[in-house]
Amino acid sequence: MEFKITKDLILELEQHIVNKNDKELEALLNDMHHADIAEVLDKLDFEEATYIFKVLDSEKTAEILLELEDDLRENILSRLSAKEIAEELDELDTNDAADIIAELSQDLKAEVISELQDVEHAKDIVDLLRYDEDTAGGLMGKELVKVNENWNVLTCVKEMRIQAENVSRVHSIYVVDDENRLKGRLSLKDLLTTSTKTHISDVYIRKLNWVKVDDKDVEVARIMQKYDLEAIPVVDELGRLVGRITIDDIVDVIKEEAEKDYQLAAGITQDVETDDSILELTKARLPWLLIGMVIEVIASFVLKDNENAFRRYSTLIIFVPLLSATAGNIGVQASAIVVQGLANGSLKEFSRVYFSKEIAVAMISGSIISLLLLGYHSIMYQQYLVGLAISISMVVVILFAATLGTLVPLFLHKNKIDPAIATGPFITTANDIFGIILYFAVAKMILGF
Repeated sequence: MEFKITKDLILELEQHIVNKNDKELEALLNDMHHADIAEVLDKLDFEEATYIFKVLDSEKTAEILLELEDDLRENILSRLSAKEIAEELDELDTNDAADIIAELSQDLKAEVISELQDVEHAKDIVDLLRYDEDTAGGLMGKELVKVNENWNVLTCVKEMRIQAENVSRVHSIYVVDDENRLKGRLSLKDLLTTSTKTHISDVYIRKLNWVKVDDKDVEVARIMQKYDLEAIPVVDELGRLVGRITIDDIVDVIKEEAEKDYQLAAGITQDVETDDSILELTKARLPWLLIGMVIEVIASFVLKDNENAFRRYSTLIIFVPLLSATAGNIGVQASAIVVQGLANGSLKEFSRVYFSKEIAVAMISGSIISLLLLGYHSIMYQQYLVGLAISISMVVVILFAATLGTLVPLFLHKNKIDPAIATGPFITTANDIFGIILYFAVAKMILGF
C-alpha cells in the first residue's frame, strides 16, 4: 500500500517535537521507509525537519538525505558539523556519498573527507569526485564483487564472502586478470555447480556489456535500457575495472533527461523547478517567447503584403489561424516521434524509409483535412476556386511542416544539439512564418492576385 501523509500524522509529529518526545518520534518514524520520511520532512518547516533529522540515527538519516529536496538537504547540512556529515556519509555507498560531498563548499568538502572513518571509503569517494557528474564515472559506485580469473572456485567463494560485506546488492560477479582488467562475468549457477578446484578462467562468461568512465550518462542509460541490465561495469582507459552503475542510478538519469526534454519542448531554456524564484523562471521562459514574438512580427508583414488579396478574397484571412494551428500540430507530432526514436535508439540517423513513411502520413492526413475544408468552404461561401486554393495550400503547408518536423531533430542530433528543442516553439513558430508564405504563394498561383 502506498504511503500517504495525513494531517493527523503531521500534527502528531509537531506535538512530539514541541514536547521533545524523542523516543516517541523514533518509534513513529523508524518503521517508515526512508523515502516516506523524506516526504514527511518536506512537509514540515525547516526547524522541525532538522530536529527530526538529528533525533534519528545516521544509518536511517543517511538514506533520507538522498531523498530530500535540494533546498531542504542544503539547509540541513548547513546545520551539521563536518564530523556529523561524515557520519552520514560513512553509511552511504561511495557514489551517493560523492554526490552529497559535491554539493558542499570547497573548505567544508575537505574537512568532511578528513573526518571519514573508513580510509578506503574516503579514497573511493575522492576518486569519484574527479569525474564529471554527467558521465559514467560520475554515476558509478565502487562497491562491487570481483574475482581473479586465476583463482579456483574455492578461493573465489572465500573472497566473495569478504567483499560482499561492503556491497548492499550483488547484481553481478565480475572477473578480472592480474592487472585488474575486466575479462567477463561469473554465473552464480556455474559457481555453485562447478568443482571447487576448477579455475575461474574455465567457467566465466566472456560476453559482457560495459561502459567507459567518460561515456555520457544518457548513453549508459540507453545501453542498460536496451539490454535490460540491472547493473553495468565501468572501465578506465586501460580497460581496468573501476566501478559499476546500478539501475537505481539510471532511473534518476532517465527521469532527469525526460524532465529536461519536456521543458525544452515547452520552450523553457534551462532546468527549473516550481520553487525557483520569479527571476529564474522568467529567465528560463522569456527567450523563446521573444523569438516567437519576432517571428510573428515577420508573419504580420507577410499578411500586410497580401492586403489586396484579402479585399478580393476575404475568406483567405479567415483560414490563416486554422492553417497555422494545423501546420504547428503536424510539425510537433512529426518531431516528437523522431526525438522519441533518437532517445530510445530505434532511429539513429536519417532514414529514407522512415522519412517516406512520415511524408505519406502527412499526405493522407493533409488530403483528408483539405477535402473536409473544401466541402465546408463550398457550402458556406460558394467560392469554389478560392476553396480549392485554400485546400491545396493546406496540403502543401502540411507536407512542409512534416518535412521540417522530421529533418530538424535529425539535423540537431547530428550536430550534437539536443533534438528536444525541435519539439516545441521552434517548430511551431517556424511553421507559422513559412506556412503563411507558402499559403499565399499557392493561393496566388491559383487565384492570380
